[in-house]
Amino acid sequence: MIPKEEYIKIVDKMPILCMDCIVVYAGKYLLVKRKNRPLKGVYWLPGGRVFKNETLEEAAVRKMKEEIGVHVKIIKLAGFHEFLYEENELGLDSIHTLSAVFYVSPLSLDIKLDDQSEDYIWSDKLPEQLKLIS
Repeated sequence: MIPKEEYIKIVDKMPILCMDCIVVYAGKYLLVKRKNRPLKGVYWLPGGRVFKNETLEEAAVRKMKEEIGVHVKIIKLAGFHEFLYEENELGLDSIHTLSAVFYVSPLSLDIKLDDQSEDYIWSDKLPEQLKLIS
């Protein structure tokens, strides 16, 4: 783990590599309602930061187990999503993230949210803010 002060310095200087998952079941998408900024109160894709020496696929499997409590099977890479967040929990002017976005299939429907989300829905649509770069 990176100490918070050091992490803030890193985030202030460079983009952060993340991954998000489009969890698909029966033609619907799993969206989680975020508790934290950025996107606080918004239904979004589950996901998070990629660790050093962790592949994007490994990060996807890890984050789904952590955030929604289920193992997933990776279907394919959907593309990338880039976001500049002015609103953030770190007190910085902005946070720049680049996310690899995967389509995944849940191996269970026993969703157990972690403390970063307060609710989830199965939606017919993906979030409007999601702009995939191929």
